Amino acid sequence: MKVTKRNLWHMGLFLLLTLGIYAIYWLVVTKIELNRLGAKIPTAWLIIIPFANIYFFYKFAEGFSATVLKNKSQAVAYFLLLLLLFPIGELVYQHQINQVA
Repeated sequence: MKVTKRNLWHMGLFLLLTLGIYAIYWLVVTKIELNRLGAKIPTAWLIIIPFANIYFFYKFAEGFSATVLKNKSQAVAYFLLLLLLFPIGELVYQHQINQVA
């Protein structure tokens, strides 16, 4: 599997220091890695468009569940985690990716 293993402490620090801008960078880079694994996540430009970003987050969660967790039935739970628990959601995603990487 070709995904980057990231240090969660550094990631949390970057999220705090950049006031969340690092989360956008992380979403874009991780989307590219997941698409290489076979996910079908649309363009990251949807992140900056109101309401389209919700669709992007769902497709991201769906692609993550299919490629990393190998279980598409958890897509809704991971979507809500990403949408509602802003910095914690990204860290949980990365923790799951680190376990597989």
